[in-house]
Amino acid sequence: MPANQRVIKLLVRQDARDAQRLDALCEHIARNRFMPVPPSENIFVGDGDFRAIGAEFLRHFVKLGDLRPTDRVLEIGCGIGRMALPLTQYLSDGTYDGMDVVADGITWCGQNITPVYPTFRFHHMDVANDLYNPAGRIESTAVTLPFADQSFDFVLLTSVLTHLQAAETLAYAWDISRLLRSGGRCFLSLFLMNDSAREGLRAGDRRLDFKPDEDGPTWLANPEIPSAAVAHDEKFLLDMFASVGLKPAKPIVYGTWCGRPNAVSYQDLLVLEKAPLP
Repeated sequence: MPANQRVIKLLVRQDARDAQRLDALCEHIARNRFMPVPPSENIFVGDGDFRAIGAEFLRHFVKLGDLRPTDRVLEIGCGIGRMALPLTQYLSDGTYDGMDVVADGITWCGQNITPVYPTFRFHHMDVANDLYNPAGRIESTAVTLPFADQSFDFVLLTSVLTHLQAAETLAYAWDISRLLRSGGRCFLSLFLMNDSAREGLRAGDRRLDFKPDEDGPTWLANPEIPSAAVAHDEKFLLDMFASVGLKPAKPIVYGTWCGRPNAVSYQDLLVLEKAPLP
């Protein structure tokens, strides 16, 4: 057998072993009753099994986002640690910084995660949000996160853009681009409006009833509370991220939110990459 074929076979076997280890780790996290979970009355990040959803997304971060155990990770909208807790079991030589507008979530994470995992740090950002932090002192279109340029390899936002308007999203896009190293990745879960999504919504098989927002390229589930659930026009959003140097690293994985069958996630999953330096 030629040497290049032997190398390919070894790489395929290694990939299979890595996938098996990841699956085993995620299954262990989902079942681990010793891993802290906040009281149910304090969970403000959506329904479902807290541990199982975190484990599911860890699998997405690694398989789709190419997350590595040595990465420096920033989570914008870390909530009350649903993604941070499984990451404690994976980031063996990396670091994690989580930020959120809900002070109570940051307090719980600081008390229950950081003492055991000192490289996991949590920060409150007092940004105004009409749903989660209406009295915030920082305008949502003027966000500048307190980290140096190119501080991170991986930035994740799970169900954050689902609560932001276009101008707010652009503010975060600029800062994400600033904070990512060249070749770094940004993982997002969100609602992307395109022809397929509109067709699914018209069919009526949906949990959210989005209507076009007259003031921008978004769709709102509840115009009286704009931040409750926001869908973004796919082309507009991708062009916006491209304008700050962030482009899709892989094909978009579309979710079931608008009635699509057999998807791996409820929301759409998008991985962006900061253009490497020439």
